Amino acid sequence: MAVIESRELASAKAAYLAAYERVVLAEANFNRKERLWKQGITSEKEYLDAKQALAENRIEHRSAEQKLHALGFSEKYLKHLPEESEQSFTVFEIIAPFSGTVIEKHIALGEVLKDDAEMFVVADLTNVWVNLSVYRKDLPFVKSGQRVRIAGGPGIPDAEGTISYIGPILGEETRTAVARVVLPNPDNQWRPGIFVTGKITVEKTVVDFLVPKTALQTMDGGTCIFILSEEGFEPQPVTIGRSNMTHVEVLSGLLPGQKYVTEGGFALKAELSKGSFGNGHGH
Repeated sequence: MAVIESRELASAKAAYLAAYERVVLAEANFNRKERLWKQGITSEKEYLDAKQALAENRIEHRSAEQKLHALGFSEKYLKHLPEESEQSFTVFEIIAPFSGTVIEKHIALGEVLKDDAEMFVVADLTNVWVNLSVYRKDLPFVKSGQRVRIAGGPGIPDAEGTISYIGPILGEETRTAVARVVLPNPDNQWRPGIFVTGKITVEKTVVDFLVPKTALQTMDGGTCIFILSEEGFEPQPVTIGRSNMTHVEVLSGLLPGQKYVTEGGFALKAELSKGSFGNGHGH
């Protein structure tokens, strides 16, 4: 993604290599002292001093190694570090930790960066989080594992997902909790930041007749639906029951197989009120 130069990085690499060499020398000295001590040529104190020096150099080497690991260098890279030229010690390649999309870039060619500078923001958008705001009164009906239908507005096909997480606290200002849905996003149609709505099925009920609300009309103080008869369209009084946002249950007034008007009933009602239907029948 980018290549930067850092004197601090060169110092860290040099410190690691110096610690590595000291460990090599300390190991050789310890092995020699151990061999001579076992032969009775050197004292036990010299042997223990060499052992302590080796332990201290190993600690220093591990500390220098961890600093480079923290900067993103792998164990494989450190094994080949002694073979690199000194000119490359200051060079550091910025590599994305995973496959994704660069959604923010905060660096420019020749720019001097601080230690805590943010250079790129990379996101994996193959899956996106949809955070739905749930009001306090609706929380008892929302559970993890429920199916949700997500609508993103014009041009974006609706999608279905499952609630994977419900926030344990309410927002101080919104007084809502977060219900999270993870959606696959292979075509990148779900872009972070867009507003969406979610419809959650909290209860399923089987009814005999279910019609769109657009089919209902009010005439003579009652509710009716325009049905298709042999003589044309005519209003049929009905009794309605439970309803949701789009449909309503018909308790009586409709028969199985009857054809009725789902949209445009208002125009038929207007024509009927003007007497265009004669005695109430449309032809």
